[in-house]
Amino acid sequence: MEELAFVALRIVPWLWQLPPTDRLYAACVDLGIPFCTQVGHTGPLRPSKTGRPIPYVDQVALDFPELTIVCGHIGYPWTTEMIAVADKHANVYIDTSAYTARRYPRELVDYLRGRGRRKVLFGTNYPMITPGQALKHLGELGLDEEATELFLSGNARRVFSL
Repeated sequence: MEELAFVALRIVPWLWQLPPTDRLYAACVDLGIPFCTQVGHTGPLRPSKTGRPIPYVDQVALDFPELTIVCGHIGYPWTTEMIAVADKHANVYIDTSAYTARRYPRELVDYLRGRGRRKVLFGTNYPMITPGQALKHLGELGLDEEATELFLSGNARRVFSL
């Protein structure tokens, strides 16, 4: 029989209209797996407040400094806030799921080109956005070879121990 293992735990706070500050993260630390959450506004007609990086993701990272946190959906319209939280905490990362390369906010592209090249992971939100759709305009971002490799695979391999 094949043995399966968890790679990460994903929680979408807007489903429960509760911020992502629950103490269940200790289980992720014990299992050595990342916690993945949604940041930014919600696409569904639900309140977006729980998607604020500050105070919610910031508080979890302070309470659990050994926890790896992957924040999906860029954090828009609070992208600058999300970048600040990723800069502040060594184990906080941003993923680009739910956005195509053409829609990445300028501040995220600048971060990805520079100091954030080891902090941003490619994502699609498949099946709503396919990998081909998400990457169609990647060349327009002006990423160098290292940033491109880290963004497309290197960061995910490291963060998820793949």
